[in-house]
Amino acid sequence: MNKNKTINKIFEYIKINSNVNPSRLADKFNLGRAIIHRHLNKLQEKGLIFKIGAPPKVFYSVQKNTPAFQKDLIDLIKNKDKKIIQKNFYFVNVDGTILKEVAGFILWCKDRNFDIKKKAKEYVSIITKYDKFKNKKLIDGTKKIKATFQNIYVDKVYFVDFYAIEIFGKTKLGQMLLYAKQGQNRKMMKEIILNIKPKIESLIKKEKINAVGFVSPSLKREIQFMKVLEKELNFPLPIISILKTKTDVIVPQKTLSKLEDRVKNAQKTFVVNENRFWNKILLIDDAIGSGATINELAHKIKKQKIAKKVYGFAITGSLKGFDVISEV
Repeated sequence: MNKNKTINKIFEYIKINSNVNPSRLADKFNLGRAIIHRHLNKLQEKGLIFKIGAPPKVFYSVQKNTPAFQKDLIDLIKNKDKKIIQKNFYFVNVDGTILKEVAGFILWCKDRNFDIKKKAKEYVSIITKYDKFKNKKLIDGTKKIKATFQNIYVDKVYFVDFYAIEIFGKTKLGQMLLYAKQGQNRKMMKEIILNIKPKIESLIKKEKINAVGFVSPSLKREIQFMKVLEKELNFPLPIISILKTKTDVIVPQKTLSKLEDRVKNAQKTFVVNENRFWNKILLIDDAIGSGATINELAHKIKKQKIAKKVYGFAITGSLKGFDVISEV
């Protein structure tokens, strides 16, 4: 059977029937599951269909108002801009479907009646603006910490990307981090870790880090992202013990809007339980808003003479003054 004819027939079948699962398609077209999934992935990449559910209960439906493919719409975007959109665009819809890359960007624009050409130019302009902050693929957030606190204990702070940017809101990593944690999505967690692992490894090598510490989460969840992160990174380095103490009432950092409250919370609820000494330690967190936790942990580490220098690393962060990342 001709490959292009087959994929078109699959698309038409989904279009007519809606909420079709791969098994049904395999039976209908007498094809193996691997081939069916390959065709479904291509249709998804083109933005023609979307997936509902998660294995083993997965169904596919056709995107509303989707042309039989969007080549004319894609041609509205300059080739150099397509590369930036393809790499960076990621949006989670209210129904849980993911719009990503160029095809997702076009659907996102169409849902909002945006001028695709104009919005693509605006998106690329803002992404380019924020990419200038990235030096060798990491953002140096040290200046932000120094501008926020009077007493600075952490020596350097880095993060992979901003949590959110102007106009377009949460970045790709910001969206993934939010929904990985809130949705307890282990697959998405591992996707994030796969993306950031080389960057942390490079930083460890560059700064000659001797030990790492993972910031303990405040909220109780069945799947703790920081625990998954620690396990998947699996660094051949000593891990220092950082504990979040139990209190009568758990007050997560993200619920506190005042900087002084965040500092006090970090001072009173975190314990560094170590008696070893290293030259340089890297503290790893998922997001840096104010930087209070990282800075206060660095204070405790130096006060207890656990390390000479302390560096901070987060997946996402902010550079503007005291920005509270309250969602994650």
